[in-house]
Amino acid sequence: KAFLNHAAYLSCYFPNPQKIDMRDLIVFWQKDSHRVVHEVYYGEVKWDHLSPEYINRTKVDVDKWTLQLLNAGVKDEGHYECIIQHKKEGPPKVIHKSECSLHIFANYSQPEIAQLHTGELKPSGYLNLSCSSIGGYPEPKEMTWLMSYENTTRKHMPHMDVSQDAVTKLYNVTSKLNTPVPTNSLVNISCLLHLREQLGILVSAPLHI
Repeated sequence: KAFLNHAAYLSCYFPNPQKIDMRDLIVFWQKDSHRVVHEVYYGEVKWDHLSPEYINRTKVDVDKWTLQLLNAGVKDEGHYECIIQHKKEGPPKVIHKSECSLHIFANYSQPEIAQLHTGELKPSGYLNLSCSSIGGYPEPKEMTWLMSYENTTRKHMPHMDVSQDAVTKLYNVTSKLNTPVPTNSLVNISCLLHLREQLGILVSAPLHI
């Protein structure tokens, strides 16, 4: 897992029990079985087969057999393989292979409630509210509303509108709530954005009516 625009670390998980010198190995990482991300050819970094999107974006920690992918973006999500070949006699032979998946995260903004109605609220009227959060990834699970009265709390789960930016691939989400104006008591209204991957919940500042 890596946060958007930060470094991602892709390990080879190679214990190297025989302490083979890097100069006797070909080590490369590839994405989706065909795009070369980084190659170390007998101790030297090789650029010939690299996919263009990874040029000048990788560093290797030789001691830990880990690739650092700089400035990770949503397009870097996917399946990666690390393959190590050893040349003794004849053609190089694969002596180690490992796989990992990269997931990117971007923080959503704190949900914000806006009042869409105009003019003064009337006892027989309706509250027309929207709640929005922007610039996050991956797509969240849902948005819920909590209306807290003196003695009770009600939960509302209207439809959540989701849009994705064509360039950044980040999501913006909005939910709208239309509910009768409370007449007998004060009410605190909050909007909750439920994130995926056990990332928790973002809560708006409460609206007091």
